[in-house]
Amino acid sequence: MRAGYCQLKTALVILTFYLCFYATHQLTELQVCNLCSGTVSDRTVVGRFCTSSAGRTEGRCCLRNDNTSNPEYIIGLDLSNCSLTCVEGLQDASTALMIDLSLNSIANISDSVFEGFIDLNYLVLPPNLPCPGGNSSWEKAEVHEGNRVCQVQRNICNQTGQMSFNCPENSLCAPYGPGFFECSCADNYHGYKCLREGEFPALLVFGPLGASTVLISILLWVTQRRKAKSV
Repeated sequence: MRAGYCQLKTALVILTFYLCFYATHQLTELQVCNLCSGTVSDRTVVGRFCTSSAGRTEGRCCLRNDNTSNPEYIIGLDLSNCSLTCVEGLQDASTALMIDLSLNSIANISDSVFEGFIDLNYLVLPPNLPCPGGNSSWEKAEVHEGNRVCQVQRNICNQTGQMSFNCPENSLCAPYGPGFFECSCADNYHGYKCLREGEFPALLVFGPLGASTVLISILLWVTQRRKAKSV
């Protein structure tokens, strides 16, 4: 009886953790879309983009779902004229193709705010702010109608698709947001700075770990069974 109770308690703990994590994720996304009042207007650049992209507006976000089996994701974020003085915590909008931060009194924005925004290709900023990553990170960067507009991210890795001088030997470079890149080991290499050649020894690494987990689980089950019988 006690063993069954312990198993039920464990399951409830796991379920509670999952529900809390899911709720926290949903709340964070909701906060991104509601950093200021109002909704995306059809007359704004994000609104027109959302309409042409068959998106759905929620607060200051434009959402789209390419596959009914996958959740919606943000493709546009309109935070223009929101009385913002600083910008941070936009990671839930990292899938955005377009972001508008114009008409805000923002003194500066760290480039790290847009780290991981690999799909961002249209960014509108107050005219006093430079494009994240510098003008060299964009195909076009100009002040237009009183706003700074940064268009089409450039791939700062080399254009050959092969090895990159930005990454260690035996690794490949991939863009990771304006001015950022990430390195991944080339085929047949792994380990620190991709110095180890050959396939990653998954069986040797995860085999003992899996065996230990199974063994511990069996020992705990046997122990609980004995305690249940003694009761």
